[in-house]
Amino acid sequence: MTALRLFLLSLVLICAGCASPVIKPMGPATTSPSADEKFLTTHDGVQLPLQIWKAVTPKPKAIFVAVHGFNDYANAFYLPAPWWAKRGITTYAYDQRGFGRAPNRGFWPGSPTLKNDLRAAVQAIRFRHPKTPIHVLGVSMGGAIVMATLADGPIEGIKGAVLAAPAVWGRRHMNVFQRAALWILSNTVPGLKLTGEGLNIKPSDNIKMLRKISRDRHMIRGTRIDAIKGLVDLMDTAFDAAPKIGHTPLFIAYGLKDEIVPKDPTISVMRRLDPKHTKKALYDTAWHMLLRDLKAEIIWRDIVSWTNDRSLPLPSGADKQAIKTIAPKAAAGVISAPAHP
Repeated sequence: MTALRLFLLSLVLICAGCASPVIKPMGPATTSPSADEKFLTTHDGVQLPLQIWKAVTPKPKAIFVAVHGFNDYANAFYLPAPWWAKRGITTYAYDQRGFGRAPNRGFWPGSPTLKNDLRAAVQAIRFRHPKTPIHVLGVSMGGAIVMATLADGPIEGIKGAVLAAPAVWGRRHMNVFQRAALWILSNTVPGLKLTGEGLNIKPSDNIKMLRKISRDRHMIRGTRIDAIKGLVDLMDTAFDAAPKIGHTPLFIAYGLKDEIVPKDPTISVMRRLDPKHTKKALYDTAWHMLLRDLKAEIIWRDIVSWTNDRSLPLPSGADKQAIKTIAPKAAAGVISAPAHP
């Protein structure tokens, strides 16, 4: 046994029981969900900050319930939502618990709570717009939450779901050192905060946007180890959810320049989603924050096209790129390509 292994084993034995991950879940259900112009009120009466970008048309032709990513908040949609608003789509985005301006900032609320809040958001917004088609739209961690929620059963009242660079990089795609480090740290120093400094990871090519959010006080900079563990748990669940989602129409988009969520688990998820109900899109020029990239309008337009008519090819041709990448034989005509939903 190497000196490193002996050291790690000793550390585990010495620190076992020193600390446990902290989770701050929802309380008992006391009310029906509701939404006004500023807040989403959840089943346990907690008010989550809400941002709304209203359609410029007298009545919206569609609604997006948008779910932000890890350490982000509702304003993650400040670029695409106004563009969608000009095309008759109203976007609702809420700060998830533990993030942005929501309660218990910095603490992981647990996947069951995040899933419950998504269902609460849809229920509340559907009450405000009973006759308008609703789609849920999740980016990164938000996409993982949408997948995990749908695996439990359909979300009542939605017409479909958009997954933008969903976070599906779970333990099975991490190396042994990454898994070991996460286990040791989450069970010894769960409150230790880490930053992304020094990782040399590029989330987007939109430098102006990155500078803007770097100055945004509602973004989380230092992340607790136990929150990272919670995210990894969620990504495990989302990866496993792919074949369990059922018949909900899906649009899944991924940028081939993504340096945060690796390509392999994402392609694996795409392969295991029901081809009859899924539109898959790969973008050569897109990064992880693909809805805020310099060429993000390409994806915004594809999303609108899909929500309007799921039977049509995407304007960008990114669905054809996905077929070539995910099923090369199908693209070559050896077997028939999966039908678009």
